Amino acid sequence: MKILTSKEIKKAEEISFKKYFSEAELMKAAGEKCAAAIIKHFGNDIIKKRVLVFCGNGKNAGDGFVIAKELLDFGAEPEIVLCDKEPSIPEPLKYFNEAVENGVKVSNFTNCDFNCALIVDCIFGIGFHGEPKEPFNDIFNLINESVAKIVSIDVPSGVNATDATVVNAVKADLTVAISTLKYCHVLPPANEYCGKTITVNIGIPEDCYTGKYAETVTKSFVKGCFHKRKINSNKGNHGRLLNICGSHNMPGAAVICAEAALKAGVGLLKCVFPKSIYGVMTSHLIQPLFSPVSENESKTFSMGALTHILEELNWANCVAIGCGIGNNDDTQVIVNQVIKESAVPIILDADGINSVIPNINVLRDSKAPLVLTPHPGEMARLINESVDYVQKNRIDVAKAFAKEYGAVVVLKGANTVISNGESVFINTTGNPGLAMGGTGDMLTGMIASFTAQGIEPFAAACCAVYIHGLCGDITAKEISVRGMTVSDMLELLGALMSEFE
Repeated sequence: MKILTSKEIKKAEEISFKKYFSEAELMKAAGEKCAAAIIKHFGNDIIKKRVLVFCGNGKNAGDGFVIAKELLDFGAEPEIVLCDKEPSIPEPLKYFNEAVENGVKVSNFTNCDFNCALIVDCIFGIGFHGEPKEPFNDIFNLINESVAKIVSIDVPSGVNATDATVVNAVKADLTVAISTLKYCHVLPPANEYCGKTITVNIGIPEDCYTGKYAETVTKSFVKGCFHKRKINSNKGNHGRLLNICGSHNMPGAAVICAEAALKAGVGLLKCVFPKSIYGVMTSHLIQPLFSPVSENESKTFSMGALTHILEELNWANCVAIGCGIGNNDDTQVIVNQVIKESAVPIILDADGINSVIPNINVLRDSKAPLVLTPHPGEMARLINESVDYVQKNRIDVAKAFAKEYGAVVVLKGANTVISNGESVFINTTGNPGLAMGGTGDMLTGMIASFTAQGIEPFAAACCAVYIHGLCGDITAKEISVRGMTVSDMLELLGALMSEFE
């Protein structure tokens, strides 16, 4: 699904006005589709119940007037609450008059009774920027303090649709996005104000969208990346993955990465790890090949293991390196040399990323595709900026870094951003339960597994992020957001893959 800026969606609408619709027709379609979504979502909870439809004085109010009439027809008791003067723009005025003529009540926010079942927010649309002035600041606060459920139309009033900034805004339980998602629906901090976001198609034809847009990762896209396995295939046909992970202090990272790779379907897995964690690895894993190597005083990979590791590269179709390896002179040399020598794709995570920061230009020396999976803190270190800067510029940061170094960047976090420097995908699966140690190691194993199986690395990253988040969503539903663990997710992953075969 496309994700557009306010300027991009306005351009698409303008094209549709020239080729297909009048502005009034599109406004009516938007209002009717949004009303239908509200009715479907809340159903009998709003029949014969008071519903307040807060409207400003712009075109977004027109959607609200149509919604009010539709809710009246459904059997609710809607009331238009004017937050400004009565509408003066022709199209909203037309639908305001129709609503009033059909019996919809009208009041002003100054004498509004907030005792209602539902509030529909149609105050500001995608054109809002800056901070709300009075009386809107107070109106937002009053709406947010209400015990009613809150639905925002297109965007929560007060958020910037394009850069997702917020000073004060309506906090919706449900946001009904019109035609496409906007960046405020998927980027912080505005995404926290949207609640659940659903999208309604109001009929704008595809030829009205003329740009190259960011997109969400969809289930259909992911399914299209997987092919049915041949009856006469063997383990070698399903990929050979080399995991260079783990240390004495973080053996679990290597175990999680390995198990995720296996559950995601790789044919052969070889785990290279410091010899002191042999017992941990073999007590938790029985399917991989094991390749313990020498370690230094910190019980991380030692320089003496380098020759053996480089030899192992010749066996693999993909390499995952970094999960739990620690960050010191030895690991930095090993990671740098693997990047320079590998002829197969490399998935670089955690301390693998930290290991290249002192010599970032080594990324340009890679002969094979690179996928980096930083969390915001690691991304900040990679570009020598603050975490706050990264979070405020997630798409630009990921895309620019990917383009500069010729890599795929998976910038983790709520609504993970995936970019190859040209295209941008944003993931919408997942939940706060994924914010725990080990989920990143699991994701790395999945990306590496899919890549080893022959999926192009950028697509593999998109697929893994989507399935990883979906696995988290199902696990949270079955257990709880707080109580779920990575082990719970891994237990589910193998069965979940049946949806993509």
